[in-house]
Amino acid sequence: PGVVVLHEWVLHHLIAGLTLGRKDVAQYLAALEREAGIVGRLLGLGVVDGCVPALWESRPEDFPLATVALDATRDRGVIVHSRYVADRVREAGYRGPVWRIPHPAWPAPDVEPADLGDGVVIGCLGHLNPSKRIPQLLEAFAGVPEARLLLVGGAPRQLDLEGRIARAGIPVIREDYVDERRFWSLMARCDAVVSLRAPTMGETSGSAIRALSLGKPLVVSDVGWFSELPDTVAFKVPVDEREVEVLARSLQVLATRPDVRAAMSTAAVAFVATEHALERVADLYAAALEEAAGGP
Repeated sequence: PGVVVLHEWVLHHLIAGLTLGRKDVAQYLAALEREAGIVGRLLGLGVVDGCVPALWESRPEDFPLATVALDATRDRGVIVHSRYVADRVREAGYRGPVWRIPHPAWPAPDVEPADLGDGVVIGCLGHLNPSKRIPQLLEAFAGVPEARLLLVGGAPRQLDLEGRIARAGIPVIREDYVDERRFWSLMARCDAVVSLRAPTMGETSGSAIRALSLGKPLVVSDVGWFSELPDTVAFKVPVDEREVEVLARSLQVLATRPDVRAAMSTAAVAFVATEHALERVADLYAAALEEAAGGP
């Protein structure tokens, strides 16, 4: 037992890997029953028998299985990065200490912005999985002729990213998985960064914080931790029938208004320097661990 850091709320993928991935069906079913009662256990049996789609692929947010991690603390304490996850922890009935400590902003390396030619570049960087709303981003970008879209990162085959790009008919710069230095260099070249996420797993985006540390305006989904970002550093896009329209409008502003980009850049650097400063975060971790070790 000890202090647990919940970087995100939905741990279903992890728990499935630690149980079913090791042929331990009983522990997987127990975790589902602990969280969702007999209905959860029956769904788990359906997954094991192949009658129900894998829950970690189809409905992980409905069965987060984070209670497995909470149980392991034996009320010693939980560290979270957002109010969103703190609220989920309390709703789950956890009674131990909960500390909200921001995700740290690691110092940006001294790299030159990548040479991508002239003009405005709006980037989406990181693993390009379905929750990153790539189809919606491509559709919205069709209304932003003043900029080019940079897509960086690996993408699962089922997303058919290359086919979607070809059909979208928009100017796209595409790079697959890149090393750390190239990642920073590409992000440094962007005029703004898109970090959409739905459904959210309750995660705090390390790549979004990197972008802020470089002074990049953000466009994010209005969910989870992303909703907690100040309006001065991020345009927030609802995940509903207005998503593409609002996203297109936000991208248009960032592509055509250098004054808006400059104001958001200044606000981003200031926000990271206070909320996510590495030394501040380290001090908060030390204080939480001291409290957990020493008690009230």
